[in-house]
Amino acid sequence: MGSSPDSSEETGHSHGVTRSVDTVPSKKLHLLVGSSVFANLGDGIAKVAFPLLAVQVTRDPLLIGGLSAAQFLPWLLFGVVAGALLDRVDRRTAVVVANTVRAVVIGLLALLVHFDAASIWLVYVAALGVGIAETVADSATNVLVPAVVGRSGLAKANSKLQAAEIVGQTFLGGPLGSLTFALFAAFPFLLDSVAFALGAVLLVTLPGTYRPERDRSGSRSVTAEVRADIAQGLRWVLGHPVLGRLVLVVGMVGLVSEMAQAQLVLYALTDLGLSEAAFGVFGFTGGIGGLLGATVASRLIDRLGSTAALTSGLVTAGAAFLAMGLVSNPVVASSLFGVFAGAVVLVNVLLATARHLLVPEELLGRVIGVWRTVAWGALPLGALLGGLTTRLFDSASTTFALSGAGLLLVALVAWASVRAHDLTPARRS
Repeated sequence: MGSSPDSSEETGHSHGVTRSVDTVPSKKLHLLVGSSVFANLGDGIAKVAFPLLAVQVTRDPLLIGGLSAAQFLPWLLFGVVAGALLDRVDRRTAVVVANTVRAVVIGLLALLVHFDAASIWLVYVAALGVGIAETVADSATNVLVPAVVGRSGLAKANSKLQAAEIVGQTFLGGPLGSLTFALFAAFPFLLDSVAFALGAVLLVTLPGTYRPERDRSGSRSVTAEVRADIAQGLRWVLGHPVLGRLVLVVGMVGLVSEMAQAQLVLYALTDLGLSEAAFGVFGFTGGIGGLLGATVASRLIDRLGSTAALTSGLVTAGAAFLAMGLVSNPVVASSLFGVFAGAVVLVNVLLATARHLLVPEELLGRVIGVWRTVAWGALPLGALLGGLTTRLFDSASTTFALSGAGLLLVALVAWASVRAHDLTPARRS
């Protein structure tokens, strides 16, 4: 699987990625996490502002579910290609460019909203543009992790990135998005644009070179080489005894959980009777559980082992969504959402760390491209399925209950898939 962290630091290379000698790994990690906080702040604002804007235009649950589909569809269409390109370019530069594109697109949307010219279809176009840039930014950030920290620091680094996601999206982005939308609709999109721009600026200061080493002596065209890279990534995933199963599990989790999450705005506003301003606070209280999950995730994984941590996380998440479908008290529902978030963070940290441990770094872009194409490509399908379910039963609560029951079934599949393989980082180092 490549050289150990110690030898990587001595040579200045890690699994074929050229970088400077890692004398200040904590500083590099702080820059990466800081940039991630700003990017996730932008994601969090957008996650609230986009559906609130859509609800202002239409109350059709299918169109609202379609907005979530538009945001995640780029992963299905471009995820693998983006991953292959990330194994050919400087990953830090890729994040900077992608965040800059997101800042520009959302800035233009803010102008359209301000002049009352944002139809639902223009909102869809903006969501697609942001989503395409996101396939590059998120994948590149993930690929950078092993080059920034040593092998022994992967679990803690992934926990910090999960915490950055929760702080940026839930504690800051969610409330900011809803409260500023209540002031005037263009305000959250202006803040969103600034957040992505700051994330790009901060990562410019990350020292080192993060372009993978590869043989460039061949005579094939770039297009042919990219196609060959994509095929190699697919073969590697399908041929691995564990990774292929994990990709399947991740896709199932994404599809089933997004059924409910895409309907969260209708669940909060219609079923729970919350105001638009309170919608972001609902997510804020749910984020408390996610942050707690990020804090204890690496220790729980080491203590429980990979199979028990993965299975218990999915069971807990499923039970929380199932219960949300049965309650009508906003405080109880918000608390259950926190339980769900904490459980999902535990699962995410385990899966991200296992992926970093199992995949050689020179293949990481392609493998993550395949992984996230399946994982995030399942989200628009889940969002549309959730919209259809809510329309059929005229109840977002029913969609949450069905989603929770589905996650319990996925937990069984996950247990059967990994029970013979120990993916616990402390036991593989």
